[in-house]
Amino acid sequence: MDRLKVLVIAGWYPSKKHPVAGVFVKEHTKAASLYNDTIVLYSEGIDHSVKLVYEIDDNVEDGLRTLRLRYRKSPIPKTSYFIHLWGMFAAVRKLAREGWHPDVIHAHVYSAGVPAVLLGKRYGIPVVISEHFSGFPRGLVRGLEKMKAKFAFERASLVCPVSEYLKKHIENYGIRARFQVVPNVVDMSLFYHNPPDKDRAGRKYILLVALLDPIKGVPYLLEALTRIKKKRNDFALDIVGDGPNRAEYEELARKLHLSDVVRFHGLKTKQEVAEFMRQSDFFVLPSLVETFGAVLIEAMACGKPVIATNIGGPNEIVTKEVGKLVPPSDYEALAEAIDYMLDHYQEYPPEKIAQYARNRFSYVVVGQMLDGIYRDVVREEG
Repeated sequence: MDRLKVLVIAGWYPSKKHPVAGVFVKEHTKAASLYNDTIVLYSEGIDHSVKLVYEIDDNVEDGLRTLRLRYRKSPIPKTSYFIHLWGMFAAVRKLAREGWHPDVIHAHVYSAGVPAVLLGKRYGIPVVISEHFSGFPRGLVRGLEKMKAKFAFERASLVCPVSEYLKKHIENYGIRARFQVVPNVVDMSLFYHNPPDKDRAGRKYILLVALLDPIKGVPYLLEALTRIKKKRNDFALDIVGDGPNRAEYEELARKLHLSDVVRFHGLKTKQEVAEFMRQSDFFVLPSLVETFGAVLIEAMACGKPVIATNIGGPNEIVTKEVGKLVPPSDYEALAEAIDYMLDHYQEYPPEKIAQYARNRFSYVVVGQMLDGIYRDVVREEG
């Protein structure tokens, strides 16, 4: 079967300034690229170093051709967005001059969906929009942003939230669209099971990988550990990630007398994160809201059982065979689950957990799902 040409318009995407932002969008695109020819178009926004109106950098990044748009701020207040749109259209015209005409436009997040549906209308191309944003369940999409979301979703051929939970909350905004849930992806060549090789020294290692902001529930995790520490000292928690609240959480760990068992490692590369996961005994994600939880499937791909909160995406990912779910904001329940896992994590077969991740979230599985979606929308609108 002939490969389709898919233009991925990313609202979030890794950059030099923000290397982990939108990593899951890149993973989705890699999965799609197994079966179709993909090009990524990402607007990095206003850049005062741009000499003309806009600039488009065109490079191959990690095997994906990637066009990065940067543009000057408009001298007319509140009109820079039109320069953004102008640059997006210019990028598509650049590809057209090369003879590359997309069969499908796949936007990631509603903000990228706006230029996507405008381009789709102009050139007669079907548009698919994937959505990841936790702002929908948190009630943060208001005013102009709500108008953008409604405009994009209701004009797309298909909207693909990463979970049923997110789909429900998008619909709660009064948005009427055609939906199909498509989960996030895990790179099984990077995240894989291998027995830990470090000296355990009688300790069991818990891991959290997260953006350090209030939505991830880190204070509840630290409070839970204070309760566990009162009766045992055979554990350590590694926290990988950075964010606006890191200094606050480091201070809280000191105040709770956890400095000897909690270590903050800061931002790490994907390869380093995968190694942290392989060296851990189990993973914990105490989020207050989570539309999916990509780190959960990465931990599972490494064969690790997980503890997560039963809010949103994790409810659809974590079964009793791969881990435990607890209520959000409940440090007592979280402490009980961690205490249990410290004694029972070895009863979760790592090979079965990794296979579970492979069967549901691998490049091949999600890539085939996306390929089917692309071909369906092309056939329906052809």
